[in-house]
Amino acid sequence: MNAATPTTKFNQERLLQVLLAPVISEKGTYVADKHDQVIFRVMPDASKPEIKAAVELLFKVQVESVQVSNVHGKRKRFGVHAGRRRNWKKAYVCLKPGQEINFAQEG
Repeated sequence: MNAATPTTKFNQERLLQVLLAPVISEKGTYVADKHDQVIFRVMPDASKPEIKAAVELLFKVQVESVQVSNVHGKRKRFGVHAGRRRNWKKAYVCLKPGQEINFAQEG
């Protein structure tokens, strides 16, 4: 697979919208250190190949694999009123050896 493949296969405007935010948490930093993975919040209709192409396009790294998880929104109560948070999708992006994304230096 060459470097031109991710942008030619998908619409570039769509790829720029697929990744919503990195998930910075205690679990996220543990996974990043131990397994060379980065966790992203992604659009609910994003596919694994789209997520891979978007990460490669935005961060100029090589992606080995992508695992996706649907996170169900929590039920919340505010006094008498009951509500629910939105469902969202999380992507675990496994980077190839030697690749790294550091969000502290990007900003």
